[in-house]
Amino acid sequence: MQKRMMITGAGSGLGREIALRWAREGWQLALADVNESGLAETLQLVRAAGGDGFTLRCDVRDYSQLTAVAQACEERFGGLDVLVNNAGVSAGGFFGDLSLEDWDWQLAINLMGVIKGCKAFLPLLLQSKGRIINIASMAALMQGPAMSNYNVAKAGVVALSESLLPELKPQGVSVHVVCPSFFQTNLLDSFRGPTPAMKQQVGKLLEQSPISATDIADYIYQEVAKGEFMILPHEQGRMAWQIKRQNPQAIYDEMTLMCEKMRSKLGAA
Repeated sequence: MQKRMMITGAGSGLGREIALRWAREGWQLALADVNESGLAETLQLVRAAGGDGFTLRCDVRDYSQLTAVAQACEERFGGLDVLVNNAGVSAGGFFGDLSLEDWDWQLAINLMGVIKGCKAFLPLLLQSKGRIINIASMAALMQGPAMSNYNVAKAGVVALSESLLPELKPQGVSVHVVCPSFFQTNLLDSFRGPTPAMKQQVGKLLEQSPISATDIADYIYQEVAKGEFMILPHEQGRMAWQIKRQNPQAIYDEMTLMCEKMRSKLGAA
Protein backbone atom coordinates (compact mmCIF):
# COMPACT_ATOMS: atom_id res chain seq x y z
CA MET A 1 0.00 0.00 0.00
CA GLN A 2 1.25 3.49 -0.88
CA LYS A 3 2.27 5.62 2.07
CA ARG A 4 0.48 8.92 2.70
CA MET A 5 1.80 12.22 4.10
CA MET A 6 0.23 15.62 4.76
CA ILE A 7 2.42 18.77 4.92
CA THR A 8 1.40 22.28 5.96
CA GLY A 9 3.37 25.17 4.48
CA ALA A 10 4.07 22.99 1.43
CA GLY A 11 3.95 25.85 -1.10
CA SER A 12 7.64 26.76 -0.76
CA GLY A 13 10.83 26.41 1.26
CA LEU A 14 11.31 23.48 3.64
CA GLY A 15 7.73 22.24 3.22
CA ARG A 16 8.26 21.86 -0.52
CA GLU A 17 11.62 20.12 -0.04
CA ILE A 18 10.12 17.66 2.45
CA ALA A 19 7.39 16.90 -0.11
CA LEU A 20 10.01 16.26 -2.82
CA ARG A 21 12.16 14.06 -0.56
CA TRP A 22 9.24 11.77 0.26
CA ALA A 23 7.91 11.98 -3.33
CA ARG A 24 11.14 10.36 -4.51
CA GLU A 25 10.09 7.33 -2.46
CA GLY A 26 6.73 7.25 -4.28
CA TRP A 27 4.57 8.69 -1.47
CA GLN A 28 1.08 10.16 -1.85
CA LEU A 29 1.15 13.76 -0.58
CA ALA A 30 -1.55 16.10 0.70
CA LEU A 31 -0.07 19.59 0.27
CA ALA A 32 -1.54 22.51 2.24
CA ASP A 33 -0.61 26.21 2.31
CA VAL A 34 -2.16 29.68 2.03
CA ASN A 35 -0.08 30.16 -1.15
CA GLU A 36 -2.09 28.42 -3.88
CA SER A 37 0.27 29.18 -6.77
CA GLY A 38 3.17 27.82 -4.70
CA LEU A 39 1.15 24.68 -3.98
CA ALA A 40 0.47 24.12 -7.70
CA GLU A 41 4.23 24.37 -8.37
CA THR A 42 5.02 21.94 -5.55
CA LEU A 43 2.52 19.39 -6.88
CA GLN A 44 4.09 19.59 -10.37
CA LEU A 45 7.54 19.00 -8.88
CA VAL A 46 6.21 16.16 -6.69
CA ARG A 47 4.80 14.39 -9.76
CA ALA A 48 8.06 14.86 -11.64
CA ALA A 49 9.94 13.35 -8.66
CA GLY A 50 7.81 10.20 -8.60
CA GLY A 51 5.08 11.02 -6.11
CA ASP A 52 1.48 12.19 -6.47
CA GLY A 53 -1.22 13.81 -4.40
CA PHE A 54 -3.48 16.83 -4.13
CA THR A 55 -3.41 20.42 -2.87
CA LEU A 56 -5.75 22.35 -0.60
CA ARG A 57 -5.55 25.96 0.52
CA CYS A 58 -5.31 25.92 4.30
CA ASP A 59 -4.69 28.61 6.90
CA VAL A 60 -3.46 26.76 10.01
CA ARG A 61 -5.06 29.39 12.26
CA ASP A 62 -8.48 28.01 11.23
CA TYR A 63 -9.16 24.60 12.78
CA SER A 64 -12.07 23.94 10.42
CA GLN A 65 -9.71 24.26 7.43
CA LEU A 66 -7.34 21.71 8.99
CA THR A 67 -10.17 19.27 9.70
CA ALA A 68 -11.29 19.72 6.06
CA VAL A 69 -7.80 18.64 4.91
CA ALA A 70 -7.97 15.65 7.29
CA GLN A 71 -11.34 14.70 5.79
CA ALA A 72 -9.87 15.04 2.26
CA CYS A 73 -7.00 12.71 3.27
CA GLU A 74 -9.52 10.13 4.47
CA GLU A 75 -11.63 10.43 1.31
CA ARG A 76 -8.77 10.47 -1.22
CA PHE A 77 -6.08 8.40 0.48
CA GLY A 78 -8.13 6.27 2.86
CA GLY A 79 -6.16 7.66 5.81
CA LEU A 80 -2.77 9.17 6.66
CA ASP A 81 0.62 7.82 7.76
CA VAL A 82 2.66 10.98 8.45
CA LEU A 83 1.67 14.51 9.47
CA VAL A 84 4.23 17.29 9.00
CA ASN A 85 3.35 20.52 10.85
CA ASN A 86 5.68 22.83 8.95
CA ALA A 87 3.75 26.06 8.27
CA GLY A 88 5.42 29.00 9.98
CA VAL A 89 6.24 32.69 9.82
CA SER A 90 9.30 34.62 10.95
CA ALA A 91 9.40 37.55 13.34
CA GLY A 92 11.87 39.74 15.15
CA GLY A 93 12.14 42.77 17.38
CA PHE A 94 13.13 43.62 20.92
CA PHE A 95 10.47 42.74 23.49
CA GLY A 96 9.77 46.40 24.33
CA ASP A 97 9.04 47.16 20.68
CA LEU A 98 6.80 44.15 19.93
CA SER A 99 3.06 44.81 20.11
CA LEU A 100 0.62 42.34 21.62
CA GLU A 101 -0.74 41.93 18.07
CA ASP A 102 2.75 40.77 17.00
CA TRP A 103 2.59 38.15 19.76
CA ASP A 104 -0.94 37.03 18.85
CA TRP A 105 -0.01 36.63 15.16
CA GLN A 106 3.16 34.69 15.91
CA LEU A 107 1.59 32.32 18.47
CA ALA A 108 -1.55 31.77 16.36
CA ILE A 109 0.47 30.44 13.42
CA ASN A 110 3.71 28.98 14.81
CA LEU A 111 2.33 27.39 17.97
CA MET A 112 -1.46 27.10 17.82
CA GLY A 113 -1.22 26.07 14.15
CA VAL A 114 0.85 23.05 15.21
CA ILE A 115 -1.46 22.23 18.13
CA LYS A 116 -4.51 22.42 15.84
CA GLY A 117 -2.73 20.29 13.22
CA CYS A 118 -1.98 17.56 15.77
CA LYS A 119 -5.57 17.67 17.03
CA ALA A 120 -7.17 17.56 13.56
CA PHE A 121 -5.09 14.63 12.26
CA LEU A 122 -4.65 12.53 15.41
CA PRO A 123 -7.68 10.28 14.74
CA LEU A 124 -6.22 9.27 11.34
CA LEU A 125 -2.75 8.72 12.80
CA LEU A 126 -4.10 6.53 15.60
CA GLN A 127 -5.75 4.34 12.95
CA SER A 128 -2.55 3.98 10.88
CA LYS A 129 -0.08 3.92 13.82
CA GLY A 130 1.54 6.86 12.04
CA ARG A 131 3.98 9.66 12.77
CA ILE A 132 3.90 13.34 13.66
CA ILE A 133 6.84 15.51 12.52
CA ASN A 134 6.70 18.99 14.07
CA ILE A 135 9.02 21.64 12.62
CA ALA A 136 10.33 23.87 15.43
CA SER A 137 13.65 25.77 15.31
CA MET A 138 16.99 26.10 17.13
CA ALA A 139 15.35 29.29 18.43
CA ALA A 140 13.28 26.97 20.61
CA LEU A 141 16.45 25.75 22.34
CA MET A 142 18.82 28.74 22.20
CA GLN A 143 16.49 31.79 22.52
CA GLY A 144 18.47 34.34 20.51
CA PRO A 145 17.98 38.03 21.30
CA ALA A 146 15.29 40.20 19.67
CA MET A 147 13.15 37.19 18.74
CA SER A 148 11.14 36.62 21.93
CA ASN A 149 7.76 35.95 20.29
CA TYR A 150 9.32 33.56 17.75
CA ASN A 151 11.43 31.85 20.47
CA VAL A 152 8.39 31.30 22.71
CA ALA A 153 6.23 29.93 19.87
CA LYS A 154 8.93 27.48 18.75
CA ALA A 155 9.78 26.46 22.34
CA GLY A 156 6.09 25.66 22.70
CA VAL A 157 6.33 23.34 19.68
CA VAL A 158 9.21 21.47 21.36
CA ALA A 159 7.28 21.25 24.66
CA LEU A 160 4.18 20.02 22.81
CA SER A 161 6.24 17.37 21.01
CA GLU A 162 7.88 16.27 24.27
CA SER A 163 4.40 16.01 25.83
CA LEU A 164 2.96 14.00 22.93
CA LEU A 165 5.92 11.60 22.74
CA PRO A 166 5.12 9.60 25.92
CA GLU A 167 1.33 9.99 25.49
CA LEU A 168 1.18 8.65 21.94
CA LYS A 169 3.98 6.07 21.93
CA PRO A 170 1.88 3.43 23.75
CA GLN A 171 -0.86 4.06 21.14
CA GLY A 172 1.56 3.37 18.30
CA VAL A 173 2.07 6.95 17.08
CA SER A 174 5.67 8.21 16.80
CA VAL A 175 6.57 11.87 17.38
CA HIS A 176 9.57 13.82 16.06
CA VAL A 177 10.56 17.48 16.44
CA VAL A 178 12.97 19.24 14.07
CA CYS A 179 15.05 22.24 15.15
CA PRO A 180 16.93 23.74 12.19
CA SER A 181 19.11 26.84 12.52
CA PHE A 182 19.16 29.50 9.82
CA PHE A 183 19.06 28.05 6.31
CA GLN A 184 18.52 29.34 2.79
CA THR A 185 14.77 29.78 2.50
CA ASN A 186 12.06 32.31 1.70
CA LEU A 187 11.04 32.61 5.37
CA LEU A 188 11.71 36.36 5.25
CA ASP A 189 8.77 36.78 2.88
CA SER A 190 6.56 36.48 5.97
CA PHE A 191 8.84 38.46 8.33
CA ARG A 192 7.03 40.76 10.69
CA GLY A 193 8.69 43.07 13.19
CA PRO A 194 8.93 46.71 14.28
CA THR A 195 12.52 47.28 13.07
CA PRO A 196 13.25 47.13 9.31
CA ALA A 197 17.02 46.82 10.01
CA MET A 198 16.29 43.59 11.94
CA LYS A 199 14.96 41.99 8.76
CA GLN A 200 18.24 42.81 6.97
CA GLN A 201 20.30 41.22 9.76
CA VAL A 202 18.23 38.03 9.66
CA GLY A 203 18.51 38.05 5.85
CA LYS A 204 22.31 38.04 6.08
CA LEU A 205 22.25 35.04 8.43
CA LEU A 206 19.98 33.14 6.04
CA GLU A 207 22.24 33.89 3.06
CA GLN A 208 25.41 32.84 4.91
CA SER A 209 24.04 29.41 5.85
CA PRO A 210 26.07 26.47 4.52
CA ILE A 211 22.96 24.27 4.44
CA SER A 212 19.89 24.42 2.20
CA ALA A 213 16.28 23.37 2.69
CA THR A 214 17.02 20.37 0.42
CA ASP A 215 19.83 19.25 2.77
CA ILE A 216 17.56 19.64 5.79
CA ALA A 217 14.73 17.62 4.20
CA ASP A 218 17.19 14.81 3.45
CA TYR A 219 18.55 14.89 7.02
CA ILE A 220 14.99 14.75 8.41
CA TYR A 221 14.24 11.75 6.18
CA GLN A 222 17.27 9.86 7.51
CA GLU A 223 16.71 10.71 11.19
CA VAL A 224 12.99 9.86 11.08
CA ALA A 225 13.91 6.48 9.58
CA LYS A 226 16.24 5.93 12.57
CA GLY A 227 13.43 6.83 14.98
CA GLU A 228 15.18 9.93 16.41
CA PHE A 229 12.88 12.23 18.40
CA MET A 230 14.95 15.45 18.49
CA ILE A 231 16.31 16.20 15.02
CA LEU A 232 19.00 18.92 14.81
CA PRO A 233 20.10 19.25 11.16
CA HIS A 234 22.90 21.81 11.72
CA GLU A 235 26.22 20.65 13.14
CA GLN A 236 26.71 24.04 14.84
CA GLY A 237 23.23 23.72 16.33
CA ARG A 238 24.05 20.29 17.75
CA MET A 239 27.25 21.67 19.31
CA ALA A 240 25.45 24.71 20.77
CA TRP A 241 22.72 22.50 22.27
CA GLN A 242 25.36 20.26 23.85
CA ILE A 243 27.10 23.30 25.39
CA LYS A 244 23.80 24.69 26.70
CA ARG A 245 22.94 21.40 28.42
CA GLN A 246 26.37 21.24 30.08
CA ASN A 247 26.87 24.93 30.81
CA PRO A 248 23.72 27.02 30.24
CA GLN A 249 25.29 30.17 31.73
CA ALA A 250 27.87 30.24 28.92
CA ILE A 251 25.06 30.44 26.37
CA TYR A 252 23.16 33.11 28.35
CA ASP A 253 26.33 35.22 28.52
CA GLU A 254 26.90 34.74 24.78
CA MET A 255 23.32 35.79 23.99
CA THR A 256 23.69 38.90 26.17
CA LEU A 257 26.83 39.90 24.27
CA MET A 258 25.08 39.24 20.97
CA CYS A 259 22.16 41.42 22.08
CA GLU A 260 24.48 44.32 22.98
CA LYS A 261 26.13 44.06 19.54
CA MET A 262 22.72 44.03 17.84
CA ARG A 263 21.57 47.11 19.72
CA SER A 264 24.73 49.04 18.82
CA LYS A 265 24.47 47.96 15.14
CA LEU A 266 20.80 48.90 14.94
CA GLY A 267 21.56 52.18 16.67
CA ALA A 268 24.22 52.92 14.08
CA ALA A 269 21.98 51.87 11.17
